[in-house]
Amino acid sequence: MSTSTSVTTTQQYERSVLLAGEDELSNAANDTKFQSLARGNRNGTLKLRGIPTFSDPLEKRKWMKEHMAAAFRYFGKLGYGEGVSGHISMRDPVLKDHFWMNPFAKHFSTIKASDLVLVDSEGYVTEEGAQLPINEAGFMIHSEIHKARPDVIAAAHTHGIHGKTWSAFGKPIEMLTQDACNFHGRLGVYQDHGGVALSQEEGRQIAEALGKDNIACILKNHGLLTVGRTVDEAAILYSMLENACHSQLMAEAAAANGIPKQIISDEVAQYTASFAQNPHNFYTEFQPEFELLVEETNGRMLQ
Repeated sequence: MSTSTSVTTTQQYERSVLLAGEDELSNAANDTKFQSLARGNRNGTLKLRGIPTFSDPLEKRKWMKEHMAAAFRYFGKLGYGEGVSGHISMRDPVLKDHFWMNPFAKHFSTIKASDLVLVDSEGYVTEEGAQLPINEAGFMIHSEIHKARPDVIAAAHTHGIHGKTWSAFGKPIEMLTQDACNFHGRLGVYQDHGGVALSQEEGRQIAEALGKDNIACILKNHGLLTVGRTVDEAAILYSMLENACHSQLMAEAAAANGIPKQIISDEVAQYTASFAQNPHNFYTEFQPEFELLVEETNGRMLQ
């Protein structure tokens, strides 16, 4: 596929407007479960905004890159960076078989929108983004996820301390808290570990463990992986799962000293998840962080 961003025909333009899977999303204003999370005015015209829509795919690309830069800055603030490890990918709205990634060996806390790299379907850097190399293992993991899950717009993976520690057990988290219910029924576990993911086979196995509908996966002896319909969703889910693993580790330590755990019932966990597991909701969960980062960087991360 050509890497040109020009839209030359009406048919090409219309294909570029929607991201893969986006046509399956209900409009935020008409999503009754999403709107039930907040209260507006009496006549019902004050509503939650949810994920915005765009008619221009190039404008959408710009907006997505800004939010991707924010996701990296957020990860940097939370200490998820460790050397060259960790990556986020995001499907491009113009060239559907291309996706954006972070450059190799650049600290999350310094990433701007202009630092992001656009790679083609084979993982080679294209001229549309920054001319910097990417993490090979990152491509192997993310490319297979995007192939297997056309509904996934963004995927995030780093080596947060609590997530990778809990991953050593090769088990999912338990429904110990209301926040853990965000992952009820939609959390996979990758039971193998083939070392650094430098082969497509390792990436395919991770994508298979993620499954067709899950929003996250625990990679045994490795770390956490989250996905979303927006990069905002993938980012906030990652921090939520990292925090849930932290809670799990502390609960396990208390239980080892004779304090019994109280697990939320499947019925209650499913009820909670039915409201939380909404792309509009997870997108909105990240917006306070996005706005704070814009203020903290005086808008520099958007450049």
